[in-house]
Amino acid sequence: MAAATSVDNWLPAAVRAAAVDRKLTAGEALFRSGGKTEGLLKVIAGRVRLTRVDRSGREVVLHVAGPGETLAEASLFSAQYHCDAIASTNAIVRVYPKREVLAALEEDAKAAQAFSATLAHQVMNLRTRIEQRNIRSARERVRHFLALTAGAEGRTITLRGTLKDLAAELGLTHEALYRTLAALEHSGEIKRKGSKIILAKRV
Repeated sequence: MAAATSVDNWLPAAVRAAAVDRKLTAGEALFRSGGKTEGLLKVIAGRVRLTRVDRSGREVVLHVAGPGETLAEASLFSAQYHCDAIASTNAIVRVYPKREVLAALEEDAKAAQAFSATLAHQVMNLRTRIEQRNIRSARERVRHFLALTAGAEGRTITLRGTLKDLAAELGLTHEALYRTLAALEHSGEIKRKGSKIILAKRV
């Protein structure tokens, strides 16, 4: 799946100059649901997860953003955030001021087009996640993820975060993910080397 264009490639220099970096420690909130929106957010280092709490009090992970990714793009058009953003690791997040970003989108057609492409990319990712969540078998859900995430050669998956992060993204408990990966490795379907998972054959 093609990556969205980096905001540094389309945001005007004046908007980039007005950006402010925020440093977060693991577990610290970047924002909370109901808080006033600040602008366009880009992860510079570390990982930040978007979450909501369900009726049972369980944290539901909506998305985990890593270096180079933007998050909560729709908040540009809302007065308040509708979820929480929590640093999964120590992180640095760049905040591009809302007023300046909206002005750039209004005045620059190329910027607006690039931002639209970013949103389209997010919709594609969301559809993939919904498709994965509808797969009942943990083994098949993990296989689906591996097949879609394999690199250009079709065999290597580099995990961006921890297995616990991946479990949350797949809607599995981390115990279920660990068991599934162990079973796939035992059957010879995959090999694990640090942060990489290597498929036994090209997909």
